[in-house]
Amino acid sequence: MKKKAVMVTVFFGFILLSSTIMITLPGIMPPSDETEMTVTGTPADNFPDDQRAQFCGSSTPKSTAFIQEYSIPTLCTNPLAIVADYDGNVWFTETNTGNLAKFDPRTETFTEYENPSWPPGGRSMMWGIDYAPDGTVWYTDETYDSVWKFSTLDETYSRLSYPSEGDSLPQKLQIHGSQIIVNDFTGNKITFLDPNQSEEDVNYLSIPSPVDDSVTADFAVDADDNVWFTNWLFQQGGVLVKFDQNAYFDSVSNSGENYLPLLDFIEIYQLPPELLTPNGSVVSNDGTIWLADTTTSYFFNFDPVTEKFTQYVTSDPLPSTYGNQTGIVKTPISRPYWIETDEQDRIVFNAQTANNISVMDPKSQTLVEYHVPSKNPNWGDCDPGTGLMLADCGLAQIFDFTIDGEKIWFTEWVENNIGVVDTSVPLPIEIQFESNSIDLAPGGKKHFNFIVSPKSQNDLMGVSLVMSTTHDFLNVELENHSPKTFQLDSDGPRPIHTSIIASEDAVPGTYKILLGAQSTDVAVSKFVTVKIE
Repeated sequence: MKKKAVMVTVFFGFILLSSTIMITLPGIMPPSDETEMTVTGTPADNFPDDQRAQFCGSSTPKSTAFIQEYSIPTLCTNPLAIVADYDGNVWFTETNTGNLAKFDPRTETFTEYENPSWPPGGRSMMWGIDYAPDGTVWYTDETYDSVWKFSTLDETYSRLSYPSEGDSLPQKLQIHGSQIIVNDFTGNKITFLDPNQSEEDVNYLSIPSPVDDSVTADFAVDADDNVWFTNWLFQQGGVLVKFDQNAYFDSVSNSGENYLPLLDFIEIYQLPPELLTPNGSVVSNDGTIWLADTTTSYFFNFDPVTEKFTQYVTSDPLPSTYGNQTGIVKTPISRPYWIETDEQDRIVFNAQTANNISVMDPKSQTLVEYHVPSKNPNWGDCDPGTGLMLADCGLAQIFDFTIDGEKIWFTEWVENNIGVVDTSVPLPIEIQFESNSIDLAPGGKKHFNFIVSPKSQNDLMGVSLVMSTTHDFLNVELENHSPKTFQLDSDGPRPIHTSIIASEDAVPGTYKILLGAQSTDVAVSKFVTVKIE
């Protein structure tokens, strides 16, 4: 357990934080003997007094034109994994109570189901969750190396011990046909479980990952039942793995063996050097694999036919997310985390340190980033030195989301809220390009114009331009000393004149530049393709 704790400290101590500000996770380091603990009879008692604002939040829901938040009745639950059932109810795990909870959007009521097997004071990051056709909810539990099953019919819990040889961290979970698939983040394996087994007779099949001493991150299953996942070493890159599970299980059945060498059933693709921490993964309907990189502002896709990666970028986080009162944040990044697809085959991801839920349409090459209104100032550089926290500064730590039609439900780990994005709400901004692509030579420069048009009925709307590139050798400059922030009038569109520049050391290839505009609530942008030859 000690080695696992160290690994989790190193990894999550990096990705959970706003920019470069280090804050220790609860439960990893014990409180000192001098820490004051006021007993409240609530889950807040799992934290010393001086950490409660940081982890329990304000419990005050907020809203925008696109997002509605709801406060969980129990204080300081730390909601994490979330899924919607077939009736539109939303189920989520509670890190700080060990309970599963349900939210009914029709009545806007919460029901929290006490887990009688949970140890007093226990807490666990429960990252993976899924809903089964038989009315059971399955989810992972990293602290106690468990997979839990909750029956929504008789409201009972069952705990299944996870195979934890060495170090294990059962993370994401997906019900796929007649099996449950779990990635073991620190145990470096993919595990298959039959959900129809009894609690007393559980058989797991664990497939070791091909890269030793790496982590095994999120996985996705394509139309041919191939399992795609990543292996990577912290800040050292890694590989994308394709596992032909049908061929493997057929061969096992025909051979009479319990296990066969994995290498005969996998294909390995080297990740690009820019892709350091691919946590989230998903396969779109056309077979493209999408990956979210949690140590940058990038997300990528991989075409299995051409075996080529394409790199995309988000907008910069709004200054309110990181504060930067001390000036310590030199290059704010958004940290895309988990990634999924919706019914329209759009790509959805949570940008953790941008406090955004983002929706990318690969067909139109449009990115819409919805800004979550709640923020916890203890997760940003928000203290001006007077002891008073700045208003509207920090992060809600949006660690999971689930898609239900045009609604995207998400949890706020340090604000004790859940929220929902309504993607059917009309956007207030439209972006139009004069061209979808340009050609450049190294050292070249070309004009590129686009139009920002207001679509709302407001007389004035303050916006700032989005001009994000994936590489230092690409740059976008405004022409004629035009301002990057301005008031957008409802009377008509505003043309934006820019120059796109490639430095002399630009590497030949195809790249994406993000151009658009953002208000306080939403950013609307499009990708222009830049070909350097």
